[in-house]
Amino acid sequence: MIFITLCKFNALKGQLQTNMQLQERINAFVELGKFLNQFSSETASKQQNLQHNDRFYDSMRQLIATAHHHNGWFTTDNIQFACKSWAEALSEANLKQWTSAYTINTTTPKTIAIVMAGNVPLVGFHDFLSVLISGNKVLAKLSKNDKLLLPFIAKYIIAIEPRFEAYIAFSEGKLENFDAVIATGSDNTSRYFDYYFGKYPNIIRKNRNSIAVLTGNETPAQLEALAHDVFRYFGLGCRNVSKIYFPEGYYMDPFFNGMYSWKQMVDNNKYINNYDYNKAVYLMSLFNILDNEFLLLKEDEGMSSPISVLFYEYYTDLDSLKVTLTSEAEKIQCIVGQTGIENEIDFGMAQSPQLWDYADGVDTLKFILEL
Repeated sequence: MIFITLCKFNALKGQLQTNMQLQERINAFVELGKFLNQFSSETASKQQNLQHNDRFYDSMRQLIATAHHHNGWFTTDNIQFACKSWAEALSEANLKQWTSAYTINTTTPKTIAIVMAGNVPLVGFHDFLSVLISGNKVLAKLSKNDKLLLPFIAKYIIAIEPRFEAYIAFSEGKLENFDAVIATGSDNTSRYFDYYFGKYPNIIRKNRNSIAVLTGNETPAQLEALAHDVFRYFGLGCRNVSKIYFPEGYYMDPFFNGMYSWKQMVDNNKYINNYDYNKAVYLMSLFNILDNEFLLLKEDEGMSSPISVLFYEYYTDLDSLKVTLTSEAEKIQCIVGQTGIENEIDFGMAQSPQLWDYADGVDTLKFILEL
């Protein structure tokens, strides 16, 4: 009887040791943001007085410098941008503003399986953050294309707050022993996700693309900012602009001048190989294309354009275009422009979402908290 009582006491003690208050979880992620800020640009340097920095700083720099050997799309510049974006997002003010909209009082943690994409660096971090900030446990299955960065960051945040160790797990095999699923993939993989995970509470994300709507009144600075929305991460993200709507009779020179601000794309072999391939296919197929030697424009009703290609359409009436875009809302991640379309974002901001800007418009944190 004494042995049983002691076992129960030790189990309860272990649970108390792993339970964290919301503010403690926020504090840990604020420290992570400070750590990531050191890697936000080529000129960023090692900071003093950051927790465990001597242990992790050099390894993180090495990981960023060599990531392209594992995935050629993960250039140093793109990983630095991802670090910068998350460093800015993980401020105490942002984390408190985000979480203040919810009642977060988890006493019995649930395990959330996260099937992550690997198209851009740390693309699954928001799901990872949402689960942990809510007081629940992560069981992550990483994409083979992005399997280095998040485990390293997980080690850092466990060093900051050791109680997270009981809340973070990575699986290379079959996912088992979980309560709900968040899975991100393509339209094709979503069918498999539905089959395997349909019996669990789930968020299953499919293909989405982002668009821009121009009026012809954009400034050169705005069009250069649009180039950032097009080319960052080589256009591989769902928040990258893959289609442009031009007003009828639009004069293309200002647009191409703006795109030229990213002329360095020609220096990436993987990107330019896609450009050469797509150009050859379109020319052999006798498609009419516009070309600036590193970007192809093809008039097309589709939204999901290949790497190095932007689809475009002309519109004659903005109100009619708004109706069309509303009917296509399930295919659109975000709309870039300054036209008054509901929920549109400004030029250059497509890859800088706030913590409360949820993928596919599905409130991830609300889903987790209502399990």
